Amino acid sequence: MIDRGHPLSLTRQSEVLELSRSSLYYEAVPISARDLELMRLIDELHLKHPFMGSRSIRDQLQDMGHQVGREHVSTLMNKMGIAALYRKPRLSKPHPDHKVYSYLLRGLEISRANHVWATDITYIPMARGFCYLVAIMDWASRKVMAWRLSNTLDASFCTEALEEAIQKYGTPDIFNTDRGSQFTSDAFIGILENHGIDISMDGKGRWLDNVFVERLWRSVKYEDVYLKGYSSIAEARQGLKEYFEFYNHRRRHQSLDRRTPDDVYWSTLPQMQVAA
Repeated sequence: MIDRGHPLSLTRQSEVLELSRSSLYYEAVPISARDLELMRLIDELHLKHPFMGSRSIRDQLQDMGHQVGREHVSTLMNKMGIAALYRKPRLSKPHPDHKVYSYLLRGLEISRANHVWATDITYIPMARGFCYLVAIMDWASRKVMAWRLSNTLDASFCTEALEEAIQKYGTPDIFNTDRGSQFTSDAFIGILENHGIDISMDGKGRWLDNVFVERLWRSVKYEDVYLKGYSSIAEARQGLKEYFEFYNHRRRHQSLDRRTPDDVYWSTLPQMQVAA
């Protein structure tokens, strides 16, 4: 994050964080209460009907009594990083100068902990604003290894989550992401390379490549975020901390034969890693 009191110049800080210098002087225009409500409804509609584009969502909103045009719906969807199913939700947009890696999971049997980790970012609505959530997940067990909230889409909150996951649980053989700029940044890729982790990236438009993380977002929102209506990032951070503890340790999954992610993770972790 930019620190205006830091000895490093703003220009140098922006270079390190891979941010545009013009963004340092941008003052965000407050989002109206009406738009925040529309964004919350768009988020819910997208989770229920991910195939819907801006036209269909506009129609649904109008049926609910909201007089809104397609262009405005499209603008709000872009701000949220939401797109119809035939395209990957684009919270994390690709950076033209960042290296893209091949997809390594095709035909791969993933049945043990720390074989493959994955990550993604989602939009979190709040009572008076919104923020973004990133989570690192173990693919085989669905265990959430680490997560972070941020009010911006810079790479730093993603690298913080990655570093915490590695510190707590060691390293996976493969790390799978989409091609978003946060995950192709030098900072994020550098951590993976320094730990000898093979890097896998989803193919363009392959929304199913990170399907387990997408299912996590549905659970997080319907079982926690929408029910509680957090009023601030601090409140959301505490509430999500409690939810992820429940999700990992007590929430049983049908896809895991009614076991919890924590149970599957520790029971399938290679013995040499357990001993370490």
